[in-house]
This record gives sequence, structure tokens and C-alpha cells, in this order.
Amino acid sequence: MAQPIHEDTGRPESEEERADRNLSDLLQELRVALPGVQVLFAFLLTVPFTNRFHDLDDFQKHLYFGVLLCIALATILLVAPTIGHRILFRRQQKEFLVTVANNLTLAGMSLLALGMTGSIALIADFIFKPVTTVVVTVLMASAFIGFWFLGPLMRRSNLPPK
Repeated sequence: MAQPIHEDTGRPESEEERADRNLSDLLQELRVALPGVQVLFAFLLTVPFTNRFHDLDDFQKHLYFGVLLCIALATILLVAPTIGHRILFRRQQKEFLVTVANNLTLAGMSLLALGMTGSIALIADFIFKPVTTVVVTVLMASAFIGFWFLGPLMRRSNLPPK
């Protein structure tokens, strides 16, 4: 007997199969993002112990600390779905996990974009004049907003409501 077509996806799958697929897709996406976040976080942890850190002015030190906090929070949010999955393992909570993990991932990626933009701003402010810093920071923020958020949101707004 053929499985019924799921009304949301158009795929022949049960609710449980859809939740399994959605969670698997999400965890695979996190496997792509997490190594970069973890490397950036590890690098940022070493910065205060370098010889040139004392050359930063107060603004740069505060910006550095803000970037460090953004990346630490991004790491927490991006790892949380995996931890939640382990804690709720075999408790029939996949739909809940997918919904919460999706929101955590969006928040984590937003903090990652903010932290990476702040990192670029910090480096630009350290080596260039303020005008270059502002231009580069605005360009980076625009790239994140455009490619990561605005493009997909524009596409989504053109799709039929669910």
C-alpha cells in the first residue's frame, strides 16, 4: 500500500518520517557551520594573550569583547540542538526538536554574522582609518543581511502561505 502524500511537503512520508528528515537536514547544516564557529571562537580566545593586544584602544577592546561574546553565544545556540536531541532521545519529541532547533539555529547564525562583522570591524579599525572601517563594516553587514537573510526572506515572501 502506497504512503499518503504529505500535504506540507508533497512527499510520500508520514509525520514521523518528515520530522526525521527535517531533523537530519538541520543537523547536517549545523555540521557545516559549527567547525568555522569553533575555529573562530578558539582564535578569539587566544587574542588577549598576544603581544599586540595591549596596543588596542578602549573602543577596540570593548569591540573585541562584544565579538567574543557573540561568537560564544552563537556556539551555545548552534550546539544546543544536538544536546537537546541527546537529552530527548527516544522520547518522540522530534517535531518539537526541529521547531526549537530551527529557531536556535537562526539566532545562532545571526550572532555569528554579527560576530564576524564585528571581527572585520575590529581588524579594519586596528589597521586602517575610520572611513575604511565604516565602509568595510557596512559592506560586510550588508553581505550577511543580503545573502543570509534578505534573499531567502524575499523568496519566502513570494511563496504561497502555508
